[in-house]
Amino acid sequence: MSGTTVIEPGECSIEELLARLRDGERFVVRTEILGSTEELTLRFDGETYYCDSPTILHKHTDEAEMRTCIEDLGFADEQ
Repeated sequence: MSGTTVIEPGECSIEELLARLRDGERFVVRTEILGSTEELTLRFDGETYYCDSPTILHKHTDEAEMRTCIEDLGFADEQ
């Protein structure tokens, strides 16, 4: 399993993020929400995808749901 990588929104393509998540890498995405910087963690445990914030845990049952979440949050490069 790889470690945790800190990224800014748009730093990676969605395909790269999903491939690296499948490989066991975790991402901390630093983003601005309502004027303050928040960190969200993207991860995959081999069965479920997660998008964690300090106050909310999003669970996604498949890659298509995680893709939609990443797109909706604007975390991937728009290539």
